[in-house]
Amino acid sequence: MELHDVWFVLIAVLWTGYFFLEGFDFGIGVLTKLLARDRKERRVLINTIGPVWDGNEVWLLSAGGATFAAFPEWYATLFSGFYLPLLIILLCLIVRGVAFEYRAKRPEAKWQTNWEHAIFWTSLIPALLWGVAFGNIVRGVKIDADMEYVGNFWDLLNPYAILGGLVTLFLFTFHGAVFAGLKTVGDIRARARRLALKLGAATAVLALGFLIWTQVDNGDGWSLIAMLVAVVALVAAIGAIAAGREGWSFAFSGVTIAAAVTMLFLTLFPNVMPSSLNDAWSLTVTNASSSPYTLKIMTWCAGIATPVVLLYQGWTYWVFRKRIGTQHIADAH
Repeated sequence: MELHDVWFVLIAVLWTGYFFLEGFDFGIGVLTKLLARDRKERRVLINTIGPVWDGNEVWLLSAGGATFAAFPEWYATLFSGFYLPLLIILLCLIVRGVAFEYRAKRPEAKWQTNWEHAIFWTSLIPALLWGVAFGNIVRGVKIDADMEYVGNFWDLLNPYAILGGLVTLFLFTFHGAVFAGLKTVGDIRARARRLALKLGAATAVLALGFLIWTQVDNGDGWSLIAMLVAVVALVAAIGAIAAGREGWSFAFSGVTIAAAVTMLFLTLFPNVMPSSLNDAWSLTVTNASSSPYTLKIMTWCAGIATPVVLLYQGWTYWVFRKRIGTQHIADAH
């Protein structure tokens, strides 16, 4: 196995970690409007991810940085061709972070309401656009012989990619509802479980359609196995939340995300960005990668840094593992 293959796998792992962790806090952001009934309940939901949301974004920085260093041609084509949607995602993540920090800085209801609107929209939009982006990566886009994207923004809004966006939006919101059930107590916990069941049913329909479409167009035996794991895990997650087992449901919804991302990367390999104009113009792990020496240095650095990141992030989740409810909120700020 060549180093560029190893780094393709590592980048897939980083994206899996990002969608697993950021997925539920995107879901919590969306649920501040769908689940919470008042400002105090919105604060409960925000507090469930308060200690961890910024740490979850480390996985995005790592995935982007790894792509830039290991596959510079992939990074250049991706970020130039998908400039507008990725810029929208970046702006949403910036505003979202500011909203979390600024919401309680002033007591006025209008001030807090405006930041709560910002949290909702800057969680929903990236959850949708990440699916659109990865749908286009898997489907293939207009890349010419110079490895440049020659399409436009509207080419990215095709039915397959839009379905992918709806899948990530509903899957992340379901993942967030399960997390809300896992991290809260009282009435909000019960309502989170009921809402998770409804979201799970809708997610199952959308995800099944998207995964079958992906398998028919680009799949092989390995991607079929990943698809079946994703489907079984999603059904298990829905069943576990129906039985009131939020911990198991959260684990199974995480497996669903991991298996779905694995399937997408399996359908890609050895491509990293297929060309819809000519297969010979596709970006692959070979023609888009850095030099072997660069990949070797990166491998040593990743081997040292990754365990440290996992340890401190795991410690954070352990410290803030307890449930919270409205009785833990002193006021509505």
